Amino acid sequence: MKKYKILIALSALLLTASCTESFFNLEPSDKVSTDKVYKTANDFNIAVIGCYAKLQEHFSFYYECSEYRSDNMQLTAPTTGTQDRYDIDQFQEKASNSILSDSWGIFNNGVYRCNLVLDQIDSANFDETLKAQYKAEALFLHALNYFNMYRTWGGVPTTRTVVSVEEALKIKRSTDQEMYELITGDLEEIITHTMLPASYTGNDIGRATLGAAKTLLGKVYLTFHRWEEARDILAQVIGTYSLLENPADIFDVEKKMNSEIIFAIRFNKTVVGEGHGNWYSTSSANFTDYPTPELVAAYDDPADLRRDLISFVQEGNTYQIKKYYDTLDPSTERTGNDFILLRYADVLLMYAEALNEIAYSNSQNSEALNALNAVHTRAGLAPIEITSLPNKDAFRKAILKERQCEFPFEGHRWFDLVRMGYAKEVMLAQDTPSTTTSWFTPFHRQNSKRSKTPPSSGRMKVINPTKKQ
Repeated sequence: MKKYKILIALSALLLTASCTESFFNLEPSDKVSTDKVYKTANDFNIAVIGCYAKLQEHFSFYYECSEYRSDNMQLTAPTTGTQDRYDIDQFQEKASNSILSDSWGIFNNGVYRCNLVLDQIDSANFDETLKAQYKAEALFLHALNYFNMYRTWGGVPTTRTVVSVEEALKIKRSTDQEMYELITGDLEEIITHTMLPASYTGNDIGRATLGAAKTLLGKVYLTFHRWEEARDILAQVIGTYSLLENPADIFDVEKKMNSEIIFAIRFNKTVVGEGHGNWYSTSSANFTDYPTPELVAAYDDPADLRRDLISFVQEGNTYQIKKYYDTLDPSTERTGNDFILLRYADVLLMYAEALNEIAYSNSQNSEALNALNAVHTRAGLAPIEITSLPNKDAFRKAILKERQCEFPFEGHRWFDLVRMGYAKEVMLAQDTPSTTTSWFTPFHRQNSKRSKTPPSSGRMKVINPTKKQ
């Protein structure tokens, strides 16, 4: 899907509108006159693309706040410019941590862009099917932003409409239940009314689909430990996408938006401003931040095809992780990998997780084991035998291990550890200097207490995985 810069687009619309009015009919230059630009289908299309465009700034969040936070990556000592990353890695965040404050601003601006659409679209007059699609896309991205905020800070101030600065300061932090209702409400509205298509063609490929809404809702249900709801919605996605035969093909820049990818943040290195720098790259052959020994050890079978994807490949003076290998465009000098947020392997493993949490099965032909083995055997491995997973906890740990091998550097690991209840156990086992029991304080489990202002500590919430949500 072709990206546009929302401010440029809105400015163009305003300039067009100004041609029919008095030159001296002046308006404040710091505000968008929404009653003039949010009228036509094209107006709303541009606004929705602006909502998508903000996603391109999300990569740092998944990189810093999930991968470095977890046992997939580590920073044992800070260097110039990496103190904030070190503090996140070592569970020592301060209120001044710029990574967290930047993420807070990015998510809130994403919500604001979505709210601009949601405020205006119901009263617009154009094709009802297209109007429903644009509204649903805004709802999907609205839910995605708040879901990431919840997984980071717990309950946050929320809104479904544009508010002033003064009004924003009066909004209290939401409870866990209020966050659940807001996020699931956005996605359930899309699904109940079938507001999104199953697929797109041409330049629209990459926009949110009905399958993406169902997959994200399944992930939200799992996060809140709503196992039955997760099972039911993920079952609707099973069979509508397919696993590629070779895991490396999923990330091939020549095979973008393939049959396994459900939703991704799109980039285009040939367009100025739409590419990015090399992800997970280093200029040192002796780099030790990642992959960690723990991640490498997870690939305990040499036949695992996924292990090669976490190795480095040299390109000039740069070493790149193979999963995100791409060459620089000679004109823009940028790379253009998409960042995949939802893919079919995730659906299968979430489905297996939900089924196992509902009721463990000791059958070799259970739906849960079949889903787990679909991902496991695709990696070139022999099927897992149920005799090696004698109870629910063993099955859960097998899913966790499979997820670590399947999704390294995709922004899942920390949230998987927290959701599945193994964050403390796994991080204490990692050989890092500052990982002690002190970071798992009551504050981390209770920092969603109500307050009138956004969380100022900078600390990331750890949802208590043993607490019934």
